[in-house]
This record gives sequence, C-alpha cells and structure tokens, in this order.
Amino acid sequence: MLTINVAVLLTVIVVLRLRRRTQARSRNDEKTTVAIVLVLGVLLAPTAVGRSILDVVDQLASGVSQAGR
Repeated sequence: MLTINVAVLLTVIVVLRLRRRTQARSRNDEKTTVAIVLVLGVLLAPTAVGRSILDVVDQLASGVSQAGR
C-alpha cells in the first residue's frame, strides 16, 4: 500500500516537472528528473500496475516486430 502512495506522489512530481519549458531547465534539473523517474520505475515494477504496463509494452513491441516482417 505504501509503495503505491509513494509512486503516485512521484508521478505527480514528474508530471509537474515535465510541464516546465525545456529552455528553463538546467542540467542539474534534468538529472534530478531522470533520477526521480528511475525511482518511480523501481517502485512500479513489482506492482500490478507495473506488470500491466509491461504487458502493454510487450504487446506493442510484438506488434511492431510482426509488422516489420
């Protein structure tokens, strides 16, 4: 339960940070955003939401690879 709440908080932070204009970001700001996104990925991976996202990405990748044949 706690993992989902932290993941939701990090998702909100990422969305707010990404809404800013690209020109207004410093290199440290970009590194911080990347670190937050990585932590969010680690928190989501073992959850049901993470498995669902993995399934969707897997289906998309399979469809693209089949379309390329």
